[in-house]
This record gives sequence, structure tokens and C-alpha cells, in this order.
Amino acid sequence: MLIPALDLIDGHIVRLKQGDFNEKTVFDLDPVAKVCEYAADGAALIHIVDLDGAKDPQRRQVELISQMVKASSCPIQTGGGIRTYEDVKTLLDLGVKRVVVGSAAVKDREFGKKLLRDFGAEAICLALDVRIEDGVAKVATHGWLETSELTLEQLIDEFMPEGLAHVLVTDIAKDGMMQGANNSLYASLAQKYPQLDVIASGGISCLDDIKALKNLKATSCVLGRSLLTGAFNLKEALTLWPNDATA
Repeated sequence: MLIPALDLIDGHIVRLKQGDFNEKTVFDLDPVAKVCEYAADGAALIHIVDLDGAKDPQRRQVELISQMVKASSCPIQTGGGIRTYEDVKTLLDLGVKRVVVGSAAVKDREFGKKLLRDFGAEAICLALDVRIEDGVAKVATHGWLETSELTLEQLIDEFMPEGLAHVLVTDIAKDGMMQGANNSLYASLAQKYPQLDVIASGGISCLDDIKALKNLKATSCVLGRSLLTGAFNLKEALTLWPNDATA
């Protein structure tokens, strides 16, 4: 599945480079209109990152996310600074299909497991951001400021028995750089976890990048900056990688 993504700051669509708030591009686009456009173009899921919420949960853009959910005919998954059980419940109550949980579930794995048990595998997406160190994918947390000793595979293996079905994997070095995805990483994950919806995130710059990921048997891919800058449009991308309604 190809998943168009929108990052939000103060009601505006933005893109960051490698998660750096000082490397921000603001797009003069209406977020509600944009999700409707993506839905009309054939999206089966839209990924929303609330960067205000990521910095300060008290500033979560709940009203805007609610408007986007109501306006879009396409399901929405969202995250950004999800730290509590109530954060998850609030977003699901708004009508969000799936909540993306990252650092909180990595730092407190029992919390992450409880979310999967209580809300179900289809309501939770585990976000694991990685730095590649000596060929090993290590998980970073807290806005990528901290790198743990935990590897990507260790965390996936720990959550799988709790029903983990969706995991968003971002190679920090690739994010927002428009230099292609980390294909070797996603190929390895597709081979080791064929039953898991691994959502590739970071680096897609052209249609050839999409073809390459699809050929690796990746299950899903997030498209952010490439769509917003007009490198290609969603309809073009979907001709190469049609949606799988079961993802």
C-alpha cells in the first residue's frame, strides 16, 4: 500500500529534513483539502504526523485532525508525541483508524503491549526510527535525540507475540533527503517478517524508488515530500503499486 503523508505544525503542512525543526519547509496548502485530494486520487490510508503534539502533547492539533477525519473519505492514521493511554483513546474516539506510537512504547514496552491488547492490532502502529550503526539498525527515541542499544529486530520480536501487525520503520539518515529508501533494510525485514505490514518511510524521491521497494516485496510505503514537491503524483504512483485493501 502507498500511504501519502502530511506533517503538521500550527495548522500548516510542513516537511522536515531528518526530523530537524530548523530544516523546515512550509507548503501553502490546506490540510483538510489535501487529505480530500489524496482520498479522491485513490489513497486507501493517509498518514498524519502532528509535530506540535510531538513537541508538546498539550498542543496536539486535535481539532484539525478531527476536521481531516470528518472530511476525508479515506481512513487516517496519526501520531506525534503519543505518550499516554488517554492520548490513544482520544484519537480513536475522533474516528482515526490507527494511532502511531513510537518513543513511549519503546521506553515502556509493557505500555506498548497493553495498547495492542486493549485496542487491537489494527488500531495501533508501532513507529520505530532507526540509525544504522556498523550495519545494525538501532532504534532512536525522543525526536531522534537518543539512540538506544535496542535493535530494530529485538523490538519487533518482543511485540510480535502481542499481535503486532503494523510497524512504521524510518531510516533517519534517509528522511526528507529525497535520495531513495534504505532498500537493503526493507528487503531484510520483508524476508524475516513476511506476515508483518512493514511501512517503509524516508527517502522516496521518484517513481523508480517506488518500483525498487515494490520489487523487494515491501508491504507499504509512506510518500511525503515527493508528492508535495510534485516529483510525481499519487495517481502515477498507484499505477506502479496498486493498493491492497487488506493492508
